Amino acid sequence: MIDQVGALPYRVAGRDGAATDILLVTSRETGRWVVPKGNPMIGKAAHEAAAIEAEEEAGVRGIVSPISLGQFAYIKRVAGQADEVLQVELFALQVTETLKLWKEMAERERRWFSPAEAAVAVDEADLGELIHRFGQGDGPRPAA
Repeated sequence: MIDQVGALPYRVAGRDGAATDILLVTSRETGRWVVPKGNPMIGKAAHEAAAIEAEEEAGVRGIVSPISLGQFAYIKRVAGQADEVLQVELFALQVTETLKLWKEMAERERRWFSPAEAAVAVDEADLGELIHRFGQGDGPRPAA
């Protein structure tokens, strides 16, 4: 069962289109590096909801793939509450616009990483593997 949807924001850095950078944000509770994610939204497809989360949490807009990169599990930690294990469906989002002002800018830091750096910056091994595979060119990318 999918509990949340997430976006993997990326940009093509080189003129040859080979080098891809991955955007991660810090979580509000723990400051860990994570991908933008949140609950599914009524009336929105999963990939559309993931794109909305990317705008709210990371301040980026772009072209999102409707095809999932896969799933990962993470432990949601909220102060004063029991930890929960949640399943997240992840979608690639090619960043076309980086906002100067966005909804959660006061609560999060955002940073571009190489795929290899991003894969080790996240705590979740299965998310790291999805990022690694994506950085190797494996996985759906949105049609430009």
